[in-house]
Amino acid sequence: MNKSITGKTKSGFINDALLYNNREAKMTYRKLNRSCNLPTEPIYWIFVQNRFLMIKHRLSPLLFIIIFASCASNPYAPANKLYKRQAKGFAKSISSIPPITAGKDSIIIAENWVGTVNFNLRKPNYVIIHHTAQNSAEQTLKTFTTVSTQVSAHYVIGRDGKINHMLNDYMRSWHAGVSRWGNETDLNSASIGIELDNNGSEIFSEAQINSLLKLLGSLKKTYNIPTANFIGHSDIAPGRKVDPNANFPWKTLSQKGFGLWHDEILEPTPLNFNPANALRIIGYDVKNIESAIRSFKLHFIQTDLNPALTESDINVLFNLYKKYM
Repeated sequence: MNKSITGKTKSGFINDALLYNNREAKMTYRKLNRSCNLPTEPIYWIFVQNRFLMIKHRLSPLLFIIIFASCASNPYAPANKLYKRQAKGFAKSISSIPPITAGKDSIIIAENWVGTVNFNLRKPNYVIIHHTAQNSAEQTLKTFTTVSTQVSAHYVIGRDGKINHMLNDYMRSWHAGVSRWGNETDLNSASIGIELDNNGSEIFSEAQINSLLKLLGSLKKTYNIPTANFIGHSDIAPGRKVDPNANFPWKTLSQKGFGLWHDEILEPTPLNFNPANALRIIGYDVKNIESAIRSFKLHFIQTDLNPALTESDINVLFNLYKKYM
């Protein structure tokens, strides 16, 4: 029985496997099929097409050790499987021809569907940088692969500089929450979220920042993200979020082309200068002016986070205000 595996369905292989009167082989087959998030055809070929000859000839123990070790090395196999399933669902949704009616009220939105040939994918226009406020990258990966947490990010960068890519850049991750930047009120839909492994108060490692800079360079080039649109979670959620913390090297990022920074030499601020209006023009939500000031100072001052602007702070604000105009 040396059939080709091309086109064979998973259920077909399972039925074939169950025909063999070998309880041990059946149990092992099912464990592998349940545990591994690997291409399954080679496993089927070994167990079904060769009639479990490796078990019969005592070659199976080493093989099983190798396969099970590969499974154990990927603790996120179940999450990856769920990710693929959800991605396929979204792909099916956007590729289907829309029905004549839309919504629940049966109002006719369009009488005809004619597919244009001129289109592409929407792209992210912002990058939002976070710190995880957790104790390890592994803890964050577990958080982002647990359905009940309802939170995620596109990337997680460990203290050692390892980059974990968790979501296709074109997909909408749940990282921004209730937020606003300028007139943009749905940052999740317009941005890429990057989480840095950091407990919320420690200094960011050199390896981590180097990896972040490489990633930002790729994102900026790929999606043509404006320099001013590299911002922090605290910027878009004043009073609610304080990440990344005051140790984050925003000035270094700006020197590399990711985000704006004030000039070293600051000119005096005009007497009629309105700080609240300047914060709003930069992008801050100024409904709570004290929270907006704290977020501004966390990003651009970093040494003093009091909700009051000193003369020096106002000069910095005025300088940045002109850059954002």
